[in-house]
Amino acid sequence: MAAFVRTEDSPRLPPPPSASGIWGWLRLNLFAGPGQTVLTLLFGATVLWFAWTVLKFAVLAGIWDGADRNACLASPTGACWPLVREKIGQWIYGFYPIDQRWRANVCFALLVAVGIPMLVPALPFKRVNALLLVTALPLSVVILLSGGNLAFGPGSYITVAVCLLLMTVAVPFASTGIEEVLRTNRLCVLATGIALAAGLCFAVLAATGSTMAVLGSVSGLIAVCVTVAVGALAMRRQMSSGQGFVLLAVSASVFAGMAALDYDFGLSTVDTAQWGGLLVTLIVAVVGIITSLPLGIVLALGRQSSMPLVRTLSVGFIEIVRGVPLITVLFMSSVMLPLFLPPGMSFDKLLRALIGVALFSSAYMAEVVRGGIQAIDRGQYEGATALGLRYWPMMIKIVLPQALKISIPNIVSNFISLFKDTTLVLIIGVFDLLGIVQTTLRDPKWATPTSAATGYLAVALMYWVFCFGMSRYAKYTERRLHRGHKR
Repeated sequence: MAAFVRTEDSPRLPPPPSASGIWGWLRLNLFAGPGQTVLTLLFGATVLWFAWTVLKFAVLAGIWDGADRNACLASPTGACWPLVREKIGQWIYGFYPIDQRWRANVCFALLVAVGIPMLVPALPFKRVNALLLVTALPLSVVILLSGGNLAFGPGSYITVAVCLLLMTVAVPFASTGIEEVLRTNRLCVLATGIALAAGLCFAVLAATGSTMAVLGSVSGLIAVCVTVAVGALAMRRQMSSGQGFVLLAVSASVFAGMAALDYDFGLSTVDTAQWGGLLVTLIVAVVGIITSLPLGIVLALGRQSSMPLVRTLSVGFIEIVRGVPLITVLFMSSVMLPLFLPPGMSFDKLLRALIGVALFSSAYMAEVVRGGIQAIDRGQYEGATALGLRYWPMMIKIVLPQALKISIPNIVSNFISLFKDTTLVLIIGVFDLLGIVQTTLRDPKWATPTSAATGYLAVALMYWVFCFGMSRYAKYTERRLHRGHKR
């Protein structure tokens, strides 16, 4: 038997040429069979044809120098790049005054300075960056772009104070639940009902016209007085748990922000009707992205709440908003909303667009987050309950981090769709990047057969850069947060 036993290992042979290297990869992935080979050849031919067409139009036959349309007419089949060079400033800033464009540049720089540290995991002070992103950055952008000096009247401060006091009443309901508040603080609930009823009467009577102005003022005064009393009571009871100090800090920040907006910094006033281009696109997209995610989380949690009222309101909002297109929401905010407001009251067009886009995107984001929450195993909830965690600590520390990680692809997909949907704000007279490009293409000085194609190609490249950047960062975040499930 010893003659049939090897005394040394057999020599190691290289893998077959058809299974290694570039040829092995091509054979395995692109030419594995007759059907896949045909699809690969057809797809490759289509890609090559498209790439050659774009290259020929944009580079080989393109015109790069010129002062007007006559230079571009020399090549009627090539891109007219002098048009882009001439109009790029208007595409970025819209109709913003040329001598004031430095203010928009400062806003871009602030966005980069605050946003980049939030996107780089290795950089410290994430909480400070997040606080600046949601407080100092929006305030600075509004002051720089509009000029500040908004001249808030006493009524504005009173209205904000009433809203903040109502928020102090809402905190116990959100943190401990309606049942707990009804059981332990019935006086607060009764006062809240009186305040809300008085406020509703004020809104209804004030909207009916001058004949009911006196009753509207009286009911409004009652609402203010009762709300002040309720807010003071709620604030005093919440001081012991630390919530009152947080509410005081939020209130102080809000009034400080209003005072800053009310201060005259010496900047010339620029109406939002003069904003446009990439500036408006970024404003609408960034505001929509920042606000839609927390609103979507709240709506997703509300839809799964055990309280019928909260669940019904959340489901109603989500289904109504998701049942109509964004263009309808924008149209309603532009045309129908003024019909429900008192005479003489109106909102800025850009503000309407920001609110409409944020609410629309939050409804879709709510379903994305809800899907991630439902994907969490029931054992996570049971383990958190066994540790003695209440609802909000369980959601914030255990459930939501896992749900948001699972939902990263869908969340970023919503962000990308939101960025591209900003083009619909043109329906209410706000000129975003695509809208301002369409406007500048009507200039007879640059009327050539290829002007429109050149402009749309440049805009497509701009949108692709932003959307591709968001997609790549999402991939990076998925890889960074990926954790194995080995025991």
